[in-house]
Amino acid sequence: MSETAYEYMADALDGLPNGFPRTASGVEIRMLKKILSPEEARLASHVTGKMEAPEVIAKRAGISARDAGRDLIALAKRGVIWSGKVNGGVAFRLAPFIVGTYEAQLGTMDEELARLFERYMEEGGAVGIMTPLPSLHRVLPGQGAIEPETILPYDDVRAIIEKGKTFRVRGCICRVQQDLIGERKCDFPLENCLMIYTSERPPEPDDISMERALEILDETEKVGLVHSTSNVVDGLTYICNCCGCCCGILRGFNEWGIDEAIARANYLAAIDPEKCTGCGICVDRCQVGAISMNDCDAVVNLERCIGCGLCVTGCPEGAARLNRKPDADIVDPPCDFETWERERLRNRGLGDTDLA
Repeated sequence: MSETAYEYMADALDGLPNGFPRTASGVEIRMLKKILSPEEARLASHVTGKMEAPEVIAKRAGISARDAGRDLIALAKRGVIWSGKVNGGVAFRLAPFIVGTYEAQLGTMDEELARLFERYMEEGGAVGIMTPLPSLHRVLPGQGAIEPETILPYDDVRAIIEKGKTFRVRGCICRVQQDLIGERKCDFPLENCLMIYTSERPPEPDDISMERALEILDETEKVGLVHSTSNVVDGLTYICNCCGCCCGILRGFNEWGIDEAIARANYLAAIDPEKCTGCGICVDRCQVGAISMNDCDAVVNLERCIGCGLCVTGCPEGAARLNRKPDADIVDPPCDFETWERERLRNRGLGDTDLA
C-alpha cells in the first residue's frame, strides 16, 4: 500500500505542467520516500494542479475535511503543497517537483537525498523536465550590461526587485546539493537566492531590506553569477543567481545538452576586437562557455550565448556589449504563471483541463 501511494504521487507530479518523468530504476520513488511519509504521499496524490478547497480534496482522498485541512497546512509549510485563497477561503494545489518541492528541501537535504537527486537528473529527470517549452527559467541580463533605452521592461532586474514589499535571502540549493555529494567545482557564495513578496507579511528570520536585495544583485554580478527567474512576465517571486557548474538549470544546458533548459535573454554579446586586449576575463566569467580566445581576441559563439551580460560587466576595457536582437527574433515570456502552465501542458500533450 505504501509503495502504491508513492507511485500515485509520482504520477500526480508528472501530470503537472513542469513534469516528473519516471525512470527505469525508480529512483524518483526513493526520492519521494525521503521527503514524505506514505500517508503524506497518499494525501498529496489527491491534490491537483488547481487551487481547491480542503473539503474537495478531502472527499477525493476519502478522509474528513478537518483532517485534510490540518494535513494540507502541514504539507504547505514544507513546500509540497501551495496554499492560496479561493472565494475568500483557504485553498491548496500540488507544488511541482521543480521548481517547488525540491527547492523546499533546502533545510532538510542530506547526502542521501542529494545523491538520489543527482541520479534522477542523470537518468532522465533533467531531459524530461527541462526539454518541454516554455522553459522553466529565463535569463535576466545584468544591471549594467544594457543601455536603459534598449532594455525590455520584463528584463529590468532592478525594477523586479523594486516591485517587492518584503524580501528574503536563502542559500542556493544547487550549490548545497553539489557540496553534499562532493562535486562542487566553484567557490561562489551560498546565500544569494532572493525571494520577493509583493504584499506585506509577518517577519521571518531571513528577511532583508530592499537595499540589501539590490546589494546582493551587485555582489553576484561582480563575482560572475547569472540572474535567472521564472519564465513569465508578471508574478515573479524569486531571482536565482546561478553558476554553470552547480545550477541544475544551467547544467541542463552545459552538461546534458538541453538547449531549452533556460530561456535566453533577448540580447547577444559582441566583443569589439579593436578594444579587446585578450585578457580572457570574459572567458572565465561566461557560465555557459560561449566565449573563447582566437589568437589574442575574445570571440562569442552566438549559438551558446544566453544574453546574461557577464562579459559586459566584467570587461575592464569596455570591449564587450549586449545587443538587443532584431524585433523578429525576440521571444516574449508568457504573461503569467497560468499562461505558462497552459502552454506547457499543451506542449506536453496533456491539455489544460486540470487548470480550468
